[in-house]
Amino acid sequence: MKAQVTVTLKKDVLDPQGTAIQRGCESLGYAGIRQVRQGKFFEIELDAEDEAAARKLLAELSQKLLANPVIEDHQIVALKA
Repeated sequence: MKAQVTVTLKKDVLDPQGTAIQRGCESLGYAGIRQVRQGKFFEIELDAEDEAAARKLLAELSQKLLANPVIEDHQIVALKA
């Protein structure tokens, strides 16, 4: 099974890298880019009995290793058999 997980900073956490990217967009002439939030993207191949077991494993992995739960959120974006 293949999974995609995204990890992003929580909404109330400052994102200086996202701000720098947004300003870079402006300096390159791209108008209308109001805000950029950056994050991490993971593609994971795993063995799981079913989708529920895969989601449980990915949630635990995200909370314990992929994301810092104090300042980051995680989301399982896609699962494919």
